Amino acid sequence: MKYLIVGLGNIGAEYADTRHNIGFMVLDELAKQENAKFYNMKHGYYTEVSHKGRTLHLVKPTTFMNLSGKALNYWMKELKIPVENVLVIVDDIALPLGTLRLKPKGSAAGHNGLKHIEYTLGHNNYARLRFGVSDNFPKGRQVDYVLSGFDDDELPELPALIERSIEMVKSFATIGTELTMTQFNK
Repeated sequence: MKYLIVGLGNIGAEYADTRHNIGFMVLDELAKQENAKFYNMKHGYYTEVSHKGRTLHLVKPTTFMNLSGKALNYWMKELKIPVENVLVIVDDIALPLGTLRLKPKGSAAGHNGLKHIEYTLGHNNYARLRFGVSDNFPKGRQVDYVLSGFDDDELPELPALIERSIEMVKSFATIGTELTMTQFNK
C-alpha cells in the first residue's frame, strides 16, 4: 500500500520555521526519525519511509504554497497513488495552537495552498491534517502572521504537536481517516 503525504510550505531559508511551513516541519521530523533524506526532485523534495508494511511517500512541494496542486498532482500521477491515499498537512489559522484535526475533505477556508490543490484536482475530496497555528494577528495582517515564526511562548509546545501529527500520519496510513479522526480529533 502506497500513501502520498504532502506537507505544505514554502522553500527558502526566509520561510523556514514559519507558521505557513508547519507541513514541512512535520515531514522533516518524520524523515529524521526514520533516518530518511529528502532529495530535490521534480516539483518537490522527496523521500519515502516504511510503516507497518506501507510506503509513505513524503513530498515537500518546491512550487511555493500558491501552486501546491501542481506538485501534489504530479506526484499522485508519477507514483500512481489514488486520492483516497493522499494526505495534505497544512497550517490553519482558524484553529488554536495545539489543535490538530484530520478531515476527509473540506473547503480551502481561504488557504491558498488548499485552493490550488482543489483547483488542480477539480474537487476537495482529499484528506488534510489541519495544524492549528492560531489567529493572533491584527485585521489585514494575516499574510505577515503566517509568514512569521512561532512566538517564544509557543515554541515549547511545537515538538509534542509535531510528534502527535506524525502519529496521525502513520495512523491515517494504517487504519484510515475515520478511525484516525475518532482516535485523535478531540
